[in-house]
Amino acid sequence: MRRDYEHHLAECSRCSARQKFHRSLDVSLSVLTALSVFFSVFALAVLMHIKPLEHVAFNILGLDTFDVYHMLVSAAIAGVCFSVIAFALVMMATPAPTYLSGIATERARLLEERLPDALKSLRLR
Repeated sequence: MRRDYEHHLAECSRCSARQKFHRSLDVSLSVLTALSVFFSVFALAVLMHIKPLEHVAFNILGLDTFDVYHMLVSAAIAGVCFSVIAFALVMMATPAPTYLSGIATERARLLEERLPDALKSLRLR
């Protein structure tokens, strides 16, 4: 059945275009969740090393800086946890990792075909 499915995708331009569109959505979703993890960790690192809202919290709002700082750190840790969970769910639910590894393998094969014969003979198999 898989062979019939792949044969249909190779012949039908409409279904092939739809599959490419959905694979690009999968890859975009995985990139966005990875960026979310990165920026959440970055925000946590900034909060750990710099207390940018200390002046605003203490002087303008009249809040205790210790409470505000811990509230922001707690929000950043929750953001990191949520982002990691979302990234793991995206990687498990979509075929993006398989799709990307297939693209990488195909590109590597194309690059290998372009290599001169002298370099091909040096390559270990």
